[in-house]
Amino acid sequence: RTDRGRILADDGTVLAQSVPAAAGTWSRYYPTRQEFAQPVGYLRAIEGRAAGLELSRSSALRGLQTGLGSIFGQLSSHRVGDDVYTSLDPKATQVAVSQLAGRTGSVVALDPRTGAIKVMYANPSFNSNQINSLGPGQSFFNDSTQAGWPPGSTFKVVTAAAAIDSGKYTPSSVVNGDSPKQISGVPLSNDNNQSFGPIDLTTALTFSVNTVWAQVAESLGRATMTKYMERFGFYKKPPLDYPAFQLQASRPYSSTGKPYAPSSPNQDIGRIGIGQGGLQVTPLQMAMVAAAVANGGKLMAPHLTSRVVDPDGRTLQTIKPTVYNQVMKPSTAQDLTQMMKKVVEEGTGTPAQLGGISVAGKTGTASIGLPGSNLTQPWFIGFAPADNPQVAVAVTIAQTQGGFGGTVAAPIASAVIQTLLSAGG
Repeated sequence: RTDRGRILADDGTVLAQSVPAAAGTWSRYYPTRQEFAQPVGYLRAIEGRAAGLELSRSSALRGLQTGLGSIFGQLSSHRVGDDVYTSLDPKATQVAVSQLAGRTGSVVALDPRTGAIKVMYANPSFNSNQINSLGPGQSFFNDSTQAGWPPGSTFKVVTAAAAIDSGKYTPSSVVNGDSPKQISGVPLSNDNNQSFGPIDLTTALTFSVNTVWAQVAESLGRATMTKYMERFGFYKKPPLDYPAFQLQASRPYSSTGKPYAPSSPNQDIGRIGIGQGGLQVTPLQMAMVAAAVANGGKLMAPHLTSRVVDPDGRTLQTIKPTVYNQVMKPSTAQDLTQMMKKVVEEGTGTPAQLGGISVAGKTGTASIGLPGSNLTQPWFIGFAPADNPQVAVAVTIAQTQGGFGGTVAAPIASAVIQTLLSAGG
Protein backbone atom coordinates (compact mmCIF):
# COMPACT_ATOMS: atom_id res chain seq x y z
CA ARG A 1 0.00 0.00 0.00
CA THR A 2 2.92 2.30 -0.56
CA ASP A 3 2.40 5.39 -2.68
CA ARG A 4 5.66 4.81 -4.54
CA GLY A 5 7.76 7.82 -5.43
CA ARG A 6 7.98 9.17 -8.94
CA ILE A 7 10.75 8.62 -11.48
CA LEU A 8 11.61 11.83 -13.31
CA ALA A 9 13.76 13.03 -16.20
CA ASP A 10 16.47 15.63 -15.59
CA ASP A 11 14.06 18.47 -16.45
CA GLY A 12 11.34 17.20 -14.09
CA THR A 13 9.27 15.39 -16.73
CA VAL A 14 7.42 12.59 -14.91
CA LEU A 15 8.38 9.19 -16.29
CA ALA A 16 6.62 7.02 -13.67
CA GLN A 17 4.09 7.80 -10.94
CA SER A 18 1.56 6.12 -8.67
CA VAL A 19 -2.17 6.55 -9.21
CA PRO A 20 -4.94 5.41 -6.83
CA ALA A 21 -6.36 1.99 -7.64
CA ALA A 22 -9.03 -0.24 -6.11
CA ALA A 23 -9.42 -0.77 -2.36
CA GLY A 24 -6.86 1.77 -1.21
CA THR A 25 -4.05 0.39 -3.35
CA TRP A 26 -1.87 2.12 -5.92
CA SER A 27 -0.84 1.23 -9.43
CA ARG A 28 1.95 2.59 -11.59
CA TYR A 29 1.34 4.87 -14.55
CA TYR A 30 3.94 5.77 -17.18
CA PRO A 31 3.07 9.03 -18.99
CA THR A 32 5.83 8.67 -21.61
CA ARG A 33 4.98 5.04 -22.53
CA GLN A 34 7.61 3.65 -24.98
CA GLU A 35 10.03 6.57 -24.94
CA PHE A 36 11.67 5.82 -21.58
CA ALA A 37 10.38 2.29 -21.06
CA GLN A 38 13.80 0.63 -21.12
CA PRO A 39 15.65 2.71 -18.50
CA VAL A 40 12.54 3.24 -16.33
CA GLY A 41 11.27 -0.33 -16.62
CA TYR A 42 7.96 -1.39 -15.11
CA LEU A 43 6.37 -2.65 -11.91
CA ARG A 44 3.52 -5.10 -11.54
CA ALA A 45 3.42 -5.59 -7.78
CA ILE A 46 0.57 -8.12 -7.85
CA GLU A 47 2.53 -10.42 -10.14
CA GLY A 48 5.87 -9.65 -8.52
CA ARG A 49 7.33 -8.45 -11.81
CA ALA A 50 9.69 -5.50 -12.12
CA ALA A 51 12.52 -4.26 -14.32
CA GLY A 52 14.67 -1.20 -14.96
CA LEU A 53 14.95 1.58 -12.38
CA GLU A 54 11.63 0.43 -10.90
CA LEU A 55 13.59 -2.60 -9.70
CA SER A 56 17.10 -1.23 -9.11
CA ARG A 57 15.83 1.85 -7.19
CA SER A 58 12.91 0.07 -5.54
CA SER A 59 13.92 0.74 -1.92
CA ALA A 60 14.07 4.51 -2.54
CA LEU A 61 10.81 4.51 -4.48
CA ARG A 62 9.14 2.62 -1.62
CA GLY A 63 10.39 5.17 0.90
CA LEU A 64 12.45 2.66 2.84
CA GLN A 65 15.16 5.28 3.31
CA THR A 66 12.81 7.81 4.93
CA GLY A 67 9.86 5.71 6.04
CA LEU A 68 7.58 8.01 8.02
CA GLY A 69 10.46 10.42 8.48
CA SER A 70 8.97 12.99 6.14
CA ILE A 71 6.25 15.37 7.29
CA PHE A 72 4.28 14.44 4.19
CA GLY A 73 4.56 10.79 5.17
CA GLN A 74 3.35 11.48 8.72
CA LEU A 75 0.27 13.32 7.42
CA SER A 76 -0.61 10.45 5.10
CA SER A 77 -2.30 7.28 6.21
CA HIS A 78 0.11 5.26 4.09
CA ARG A 79 3.80 5.13 3.35
CA VAL A 80 4.94 7.66 0.76
CA GLY A 81 7.99 6.85 -1.34
CA ASP A 82 10.88 9.05 -2.43
CA ASP A 83 11.29 10.51 -5.91
CA VAL A 84 14.13 9.32 -8.12
CA TYR A 85 15.49 11.92 -10.53
CA THR A 86 17.39 10.58 -13.52
CA SER A 87 19.92 12.26 -15.80
CA LEU A 88 17.82 11.37 -18.87
CA ASP A 89 17.16 14.20 -21.32
CA PRO A 90 13.66 14.16 -22.90
CA LYS A 91 14.49 16.41 -25.89
CA ALA A 92 17.53 14.39 -26.92
CA THR A 93 15.59 11.15 -26.36
CA GLN A 94 12.82 12.40 -28.68
CA VAL A 95 15.49 13.16 -31.30
CA ALA A 96 16.84 9.60 -30.93
CA VAL A 97 13.33 8.16 -31.33
CA SER A 98 12.60 10.17 -34.48
CA GLN A 99 16.07 9.54 -35.97
CA LEU A 100 15.86 5.76 -35.48
CA ALA A 101 12.51 6.05 -37.28
CA GLY A 102 11.26 2.60 -36.32
CA ARG A 103 14.46 0.76 -37.27
CA THR A 104 15.93 -1.77 -34.83
CA GLY A 105 18.87 -0.10 -33.13
CA SER A 106 20.09 1.90 -30.17
CA VAL A 107 21.28 5.35 -29.15
CA VAL A 108 23.25 5.82 -25.91
CA ALA A 109 24.60 9.24 -24.94
CA LEU A 110 26.32 10.24 -21.71
CA ASP A 111 28.33 13.02 -20.13
CA PRO A 112 31.92 11.70 -20.21
CA ARG A 113 32.90 13.98 -17.30
CA THR A 114 30.43 12.38 -14.88
CA GLY A 115 29.08 9.18 -16.45
CA ALA A 116 25.52 10.58 -16.34
CA ILE A 117 23.43 8.88 -19.02
CA LYS A 118 21.46 11.40 -21.09
CA VAL A 119 19.92 9.08 -23.67
CA MET A 120 19.30 5.35 -23.52
CA TYR A 121 16.81 4.48 -26.21
CA ALA A 122 16.51 1.31 -28.23
CA ASN A 123 13.92 0.17 -30.72
CA PRO A 124 11.94 -2.05 -30.36
CA SER A 125 10.65 -0.77 -27.03
CA PHE A 126 7.38 -1.42 -25.19
CA ASN A 127 4.52 0.44 -23.53
CA SER A 128 5.16 0.26 -19.78
CA ASN A 129 1.42 0.65 -19.14
CA GLN A 130 0.58 -2.52 -21.08
CA ILE A 131 3.23 -5.07 -20.18
CA ASN A 132 0.79 -7.97 -20.29
CA SER A 133 -0.02 -7.34 -23.95
CA LEU A 134 3.15 -6.83 -25.99
CA GLY A 135 2.14 -5.69 -29.45
CA PRO A 136 3.92 -6.56 -32.69
CA GLY A 137 7.29 -4.87 -32.92
CA GLN A 138 7.58 -4.51 -29.14
CA SER A 139 10.16 -6.06 -26.81
CA PHE A 140 11.18 -6.01 -23.13
CA PHE A 141 14.77 -6.68 -24.21
CA ASN A 142 16.89 -3.54 -23.80
CA ASP A 143 19.23 -3.61 -26.78
CA SER A 144 21.29 -0.74 -25.30
CA THR A 145 22.45 -2.94 -22.40
CA GLN A 146 21.60 -6.53 -23.42
CA ALA A 147 22.25 -6.93 -27.14
CA GLY A 148 25.38 -8.68 -28.36
CA TRP A 149 26.26 -7.00 -31.64
CA PRO A 150 29.51 -6.95 -33.67
CA PRO A 151 31.05 -3.46 -33.29
CA GLY A 152 32.90 -3.43 -36.60
CA SER A 153 35.58 -0.78 -36.96
CA THR A 154 34.46 1.30 -33.96
CA PHE A 155 36.56 -1.19 -31.97
CA LYS A 156 39.71 0.11 -33.68
CA VAL A 157 39.59 2.91 -31.07
CA VAL A 158 40.33 0.28 -28.39
CA THR A 159 43.16 -1.19 -30.49
CA ALA A 160 44.60 2.29 -31.11
CA ALA A 161 44.47 3.04 -27.37
CA ALA A 162 46.36 -0.18 -26.58
CA ALA A 163 48.90 0.49 -29.35
CA ILE A 164 49.75 4.04 -28.30
CA ASP A 165 49.38 3.70 -24.53
CA SER A 166 51.62 0.62 -24.41
CA GLY A 167 54.36 2.71 -26.02
CA LYS A 168 54.75 0.30 -28.93
CA TYR A 169 53.29 2.70 -31.49
CA THR A 170 52.68 6.41 -32.04
CA PRO A 171 50.05 8.07 -34.28
CA SER A 172 52.78 8.48 -36.92
CA SER A 173 54.02 4.86 -36.80
CA VAL A 174 53.93 3.35 -40.31
CA VAL A 175 52.37 -0.06 -41.06
CA ASN A 176 51.79 -1.69 -44.44
CA GLY A 177 48.12 -1.44 -45.46
CA ASP A 178 48.16 -3.81 -48.42
CA SER A 179 45.17 -6.09 -48.99
CA PRO A 180 44.75 -8.97 -48.42
CA LYS A 181 47.02 -9.84 -45.46
CA GLN A 182 47.35 -13.16 -43.64
CA ILE A 183 45.85 -12.77 -40.15
CA SER A 184 45.80 -15.89 -37.94
CA GLY A 185 46.67 -17.80 -41.11
CA VAL A 186 43.55 -16.62 -42.97
CA PRO A 187 43.51 -13.80 -45.56
CA LEU A 188 41.92 -10.53 -44.39
CA SER A 189 40.91 -7.80 -46.84
CA ASN A 190 40.25 -4.08 -46.67
CA ASP A 191 36.96 -2.57 -47.80
CA ASN A 192 36.73 -3.12 -51.59
CA ASN A 193 40.07 -4.97 -51.24
CA GLN A 194 41.86 -1.62 -51.51
CA SER A 195 45.63 -1.65 -50.86
CA PHE A 196 47.14 1.37 -49.13
CA GLY A 197 50.83 0.46 -48.94
CA PRO A 198 52.81 1.85 -45.98
CA ILE A 199 50.65 4.38 -44.06
CA ASP A 200 50.72 5.93 -40.60
CA LEU A 201 48.21 4.99 -37.90
CA THR A 202 46.36 8.31 -38.12
CA THR A 203 45.64 7.74 -41.81
CA ALA A 204 44.81 4.09 -41.09
CA LEU A 205 42.13 5.19 -38.62
CA THR A 206 40.86 8.00 -40.86
CA PHE A 207 40.18 5.51 -43.67
CA SER A 208 39.55 2.50 -41.40
CA VAL A 209 42.19 0.21 -42.91
CA ASN A 210 41.50 -3.33 -41.64
CA THR A 211 44.85 -4.89 -42.48
CA VAL A 212 46.80 -2.23 -40.56
CA TRP A 213 44.79 -2.54 -37.34
CA ALA A 214 44.69 -6.35 -37.46
CA GLN A 215 48.50 -6.41 -37.76
CA VAL A 216 48.79 -3.92 -34.89
CA ALA A 217 46.54 -6.07 -32.67
CA GLU A 218 48.50 -9.22 -33.54
CA SER A 219 51.82 -7.53 -32.79
CA LEU A 220 50.54 -6.24 -29.43
CA GLY A 221 49.45 -9.78 -28.58
CA ARG A 222 46.62 -11.21 -26.53
CA ALA A 223 47.89 -10.14 -23.09
CA THR A 224 48.19 -6.45 -24.01
CA MET A 225 44.95 -6.35 -26.02
CA THR A 226 42.87 -8.04 -23.33
CA LYS A 227 44.44 -5.85 -20.61
CA TYR A 228 43.18 -2.72 -22.37
CA MET A 229 39.83 -4.31 -23.21
CA GLU A 230 39.34 -5.04 -19.51
CA ARG A 231 40.26 -1.46 -18.60
CA PHE A 232 37.52 -0.22 -20.95
CA GLY A 233 35.05 -2.59 -19.25
CA PHE A 234 34.97 -5.56 -21.62
CA TYR A 235 34.57 -9.11 -20.26
CA LYS A 236 32.27 -7.98 -17.40
CA LYS A 237 28.91 -6.32 -16.86
CA PRO A 238 29.03 -2.52 -16.66
CA PRO A 239 28.69 -0.84 -13.24
CA LEU A 240 25.27 0.66 -13.98
CA ASP A 241 22.48 1.32 -11.42
CA TYR A 242 20.28 -1.11 -13.29
CA PRO A 243 19.18 -4.74 -12.71
CA ALA A 244 21.97 -7.26 -13.33
CA PHE A 245 19.70 -9.47 -15.44
CA GLN A 246 19.33 -6.57 -17.90
CA LEU A 247 23.09 -6.07 -18.29
CA GLN A 248 25.28 -8.00 -20.70
CA ALA A 249 29.08 -8.17 -20.74
CA SER A 250 30.74 -7.22 -24.04
CA ARG A 251 33.30 -9.82 -25.08
CA PRO A 252 34.38 -12.26 -27.83
CA TYR A 253 32.53 -15.55 -28.27
CA SER A 254 33.60 -18.79 -29.91
CA SER A 255 31.83 -20.13 -33.01
CA THR A 256 29.79 -22.38 -30.71
CA GLY A 257 28.56 -19.36 -28.74
CA LYS A 258 30.72 -19.86 -25.65
CA PRO A 259 32.25 -16.69 -24.16
CA TYR A 260 36.03 -16.52 -24.29
CA ALA A 261 37.88 -15.78 -21.06
CA PRO A 262 40.44 -12.95 -21.40
CA SER A 263 43.19 -15.54 -21.02
CA SER A 264 41.90 -17.84 -23.79
CA PRO A 265 44.59 -18.48 -26.44
CA ASN A 266 41.84 -19.34 -28.96
CA GLN A 267 40.84 -15.71 -29.48
CA ASP A 268 41.67 -14.38 -32.96
CA ILE A 269 43.29 -11.19 -31.63
CA GLY A 270 43.96 -9.80 -35.12
CA ARG A 271 40.29 -9.94 -36.05
CA ILE A 272 39.10 -8.90 -32.59
CA GLY A 273 41.31 -5.82 -33.06
CA ILE A 274 39.09 -4.69 -35.93
CA GLY A 275 35.81 -5.60 -34.21
CA GLN A 276 35.41 -9.07 -35.73
CA GLY A 277 36.54 -12.45 -34.35
CA GLY A 278 33.25 -13.24 -32.59
CA LEU A 279 33.26 -9.96 -30.65
CA GLN A 280 29.81 -9.02 -29.33
CA VAL A 281 29.21 -5.66 -27.68
CA THR A 282 26.45 -3.51 -26.24
CA PRO A 283 25.90 0.10 -27.32
CA LEU A 284 26.44 1.13 -23.68
CA GLN A 285 29.93 -0.42 -23.75
CA MET A 286 30.82 1.39 -26.98
CA ALA A 287 29.58 4.69 -25.52
CA MET A 288 31.92 3.99 -22.58
CA VAL A 289 34.81 3.54 -25.04
CA ALA A 290 34.11 6.98 -26.54
CA ALA A 291 33.67 8.48 -23.06
CA ALA A 292 37.03 7.16 -21.82
CA VAL A 293 38.86 8.90 -24.67
CA ALA A 294 36.76 12.06 -24.23
CA ASN A 295 37.56 12.33 -20.51
CA GLY A 296 41.34 12.21 -20.85
CA GLY A 297 41.54 8.45 -20.41
CA LYS A 298 39.52 8.45 -17.19
CA LEU A 299 36.38 6.33 -17.58
CA MET A 300 33.58 7.36 -15.21
CA ALA A 301 31.06 4.78 -14.03
CA PRO A 302 27.84 5.23 -16.02
CA HIS A 303 24.69 5.99 -14.03
CA LEU A 304 21.01 6.73 -14.67
CA THR A 305 20.10 8.21 -11.27
CA SER A 306 21.12 11.76 -10.40
CA ARG A 307 19.43 12.19 -7.00
CA VAL A 308 16.81 10.87 -4.58
CA VAL A 309 14.39 13.41 -3.07
CA ASP A 310 11.94 12.81 -0.20
CA PRO A 311 8.25 13.89 -0.32
CA ASP A 312 9.14 17.13 1.52
CA GLY A 313 11.56 18.05 -1.27
CA ARG A 314 14.74 17.30 0.70
CA THR A 315 17.58 15.71 -1.25
CA LEU A 316 18.44 12.44 0.49
CA GLN A 317 21.11 11.25 -1.90
CA THR A 318 23.09 12.78 -4.74
CA ILE A 319 24.89 10.38 -7.04
CA LYS A 320 28.50 11.51 -7.10
CA PRO A 321 30.59 10.82 -10.21
CA THR A 322 32.96 7.93 -9.57
CA VAL A 323 35.99 6.82 -11.57
CA TYR A 324 35.56 3.33 -12.99
CA ASN A 325 39.04 3.03 -14.50
CA GLN A 326 42.00 5.06 -15.64
CA VAL A 327 42.05 3.37 -19.04
CA MET A 328 45.01 5.21 -20.58
CA LYS A 329 47.35 8.14 -20.02
CA PRO A 330 45.93 11.62 -20.74
CA SER A 331 48.51 11.98 -23.53
CA THR A 332 47.17 8.82 -25.22
CA ALA A 333 43.62 10.17 -25.01
CA GLN A 334 44.84 13.42 -26.57
CA ASP A 335 46.50 11.53 -29.45
CA LEU A 336 43.34 9.48 -30.01
CA THR A 337 41.19 12.61 -29.97
CA GLN A 338 43.27 14.14 -32.77
CA MET A 339 43.05 10.88 -34.74
CA MET A 340 39.27 10.66 -34.24
CA LYS A 341 38.85 14.32 -35.24
CA LYS A 342 40.48 13.46 -38.58
CA VAL A 343 37.96 10.62 -39.10
CA VAL A 344 35.14 13.19 -38.96
CA GLU A 345 37.01 15.98 -40.78
CA GLU A 346 38.20 14.00 -43.79
CA GLY A 347 37.58 10.27 -43.35
CA THR A 348 34.66 7.85 -43.10
CA GLY A 349 32.84 9.96 -40.49
CA THR A 350 32.29 13.23 -42.38
CA PRO A 351 28.45 12.97 -42.06
CA ALA A 352 28.90 13.48 -38.29
CA GLN A 353 30.21 17.01 -38.80
CA LEU A 354 28.46 19.79 -36.88
CA GLY A 355 28.83 23.33 -38.14
CA GLY A 356 31.20 25.19 -35.85
CA ILE A 357 31.58 22.31 -33.37
CA SER A 358 34.49 19.89 -33.65
CA VAL A 359 33.42 16.23 -33.39
CA ALA A 360 35.78 13.28 -32.77
CA GLY A 361 34.48 9.89 -33.83
CA LYS A 362 34.84 6.50 -35.45
CA THR A 363 32.54 4.70 -37.84
CA GLY A 364 31.92 0.99 -38.08
CA THR A 365 30.16 -1.23 -40.59
CA ALA A 366 29.92 -4.82 -39.41
CA SER A 367 29.03 -7.46 -42.00
CA ILE A 368 26.29 -9.70 -40.67
CA GLY A 369 24.42 -12.64 -42.16
CA LEU A 370 25.84 -14.96 -44.77
CA PRO A 371 28.76 -13.94 -47.01
CA GLY A 372 27.42 -12.06 -50.01
CA SER A 373 24.15 -11.19 -48.26
CA ASN A 374 25.05 -7.46 -48.16
CA LEU A 375 23.50 -7.17 -44.68
CA THR A 376 25.41 -4.73 -42.49
CA GLN A 377 25.26 -3.24 -39.02
CA PRO A 378 26.35 0.43 -39.18
CA TRP A 379 27.89 2.11 -36.10
CA PHE A 380 29.19 5.47 -34.98
CA ILE A 381 30.87 6.33 -31.67
CA GLY A 382 32.20 9.75 -30.82
CA PHE A 383 32.19 12.85 -28.66
CA ALA A 384 31.94 16.64 -28.87
CA PRO A 385 33.15 19.33 -28.63
CA ALA A 386 36.38 17.45 -29.37
CA ASP A 387 38.55 19.83 -27.34
CA ASN A 388 36.18 20.14 -24.37
CA PRO A 389 33.95 17.06 -24.50
CA GLN A 390 30.51 17.24 -22.89
CA VAL A 391 28.72 14.47 -24.79
CA ALA A 392 29.86 10.95 -25.75
CA VAL A 393 27.63 8.80 -27.90
CA ALA A 394 27.21 5.37 -29.50
CA VAL A 395 24.67 4.75 -32.27
CA THR A 396 23.92 1.58 -34.18
CA ILE A 397 21.24 0.24 -36.51
CA ALA A 398 20.94 -3.53 -36.19
CA GLN A 399 20.36 -4.51 -39.80
CA THR A 400 20.60 -2.56 -43.03
CA GLN A 401 20.89 -3.48 -46.68
CA GLY A 402 24.48 -2.41 -47.33
CA GLY A 403 24.36 0.71 -45.13
CA PHE A 404 27.59 2.22 -43.77
CA GLY A 405 28.35 3.64 -40.33
CA GLY A 406 29.26 6.98 -41.86
CA THR A 407 26.07 7.40 -43.86
CA VAL A 408 23.53 5.69 -41.56
CA ALA A 409 24.69 6.02 -37.92
CA ALA A 410 26.82 9.19 -37.96
CA PRO A 411 23.96 11.60 -38.86
CA ILE A 412 21.88 10.22 -35.95
CA ALA A 413 24.80 10.78 -33.57
CA SER A 414 25.24 14.29 -34.92
CA ALA A 415 21.57 15.19 -34.30
CA VAL A 416 21.66 13.84 -30.72
CA ILE A 417 24.96 15.58 -29.93
CA GLN A 418 23.62 18.87 -31.30
CA THR A 419 20.49 18.64 -29.14
CA LEU A 420 22.45 17.89 -25.97
CA LEU A 421 25.02 20.63 -26.58
CA SER A 422 22.32 23.22 -27.27
CA ALA A 423 20.73 22.21 -23.95
CA GLY A 424 24.05 22.88 -22.23
CA GLY A 425 25.59 19.41 -22.22
